[in-house]
Amino acid sequence: MAPEENDALAALGALGDDTRRGMYAFIRRAHRPVSREEAAESVGISRKLAAFHLDKLVDVGLLRTRFDAPGRTRKVGRAPKLYEPAPDAIRVSIPERRHELLAEILAAAVTAEEPDRPAREAALEVADRRGHAFGSHERERHRPGRLGTERALSLAACSLEEFGFEPERTAPDQVLLRNCPFHPLAITSTDLVCGINHRFLTGFLRGLGADGAATAVLHPDEEACCVRLCSSGHASCGEPEPPAEASTTYP
Repeated sequence: MAPEENDALAALGALGDDTRRGMYAFIRRAHRPVSREEAAESVGISRKLAAFHLDKLVDVGLLRTRFDAPGRTRKVGRAPKLYEPAPDAIRVSIPERRHELLAEILAAAVTAEEPDRPAREAALEVADRRGHAFGSHERERHRPGRLGTERALSLAACSLEEFGFEPERTAPDQVLLRNCPFHPLAITSTDLVCGINHRFLTGFLRGLGADGAATAVLHPDEEACCVRLCSSGHASCGEPEPPAEASTTYP
């Protein structure tokens, strides 16, 4: 599980306590920094106990702290510690979904759309470039040298865990992707989303330097991702579906 997912689960665990959940809801509704005294009063507990719970919410990233300007609310003593919602939303999905990646691809495609080129074609090209960039990053990080089929599929499977694909080596020459990071959008817009997914993974393998040893095959499956990774012969993948558009090569 990715570190971000662990952080999100910790945040959800912290909100499992009624007192913390009540204070967190109160602080969100306040639309301003809230003191310990105010948070404590909102749920009917002592200031000391409120401080314990509030700091737990800070630890898991749901709240952040600041100190009030000296002398603004009291004439003497230490400036009070204030609490407010953290700016970044906590999100968790099991299995992990990557809707933001798909949104970025589609937004970039719309921005780059030209009168004589459909948005779909632009989206596929953007997906290819994003995949290529990710694969290049992974190649630079791991420096695998020349990749044969075994090493290519193993490295690809390891890297794609980050995107929530849940890769599984179901055969020596095949990686089945158990989870679609773009689900449920892949159900409502299957042709477009699966085409983008296929081009993303094709670009990824090329950026990884594995395109000579492994290939991304469009192979719809109700219980898995619509794309599989196979050896270049892809004998174990069955007959692949033709890709939505011819692949574009990027340096």
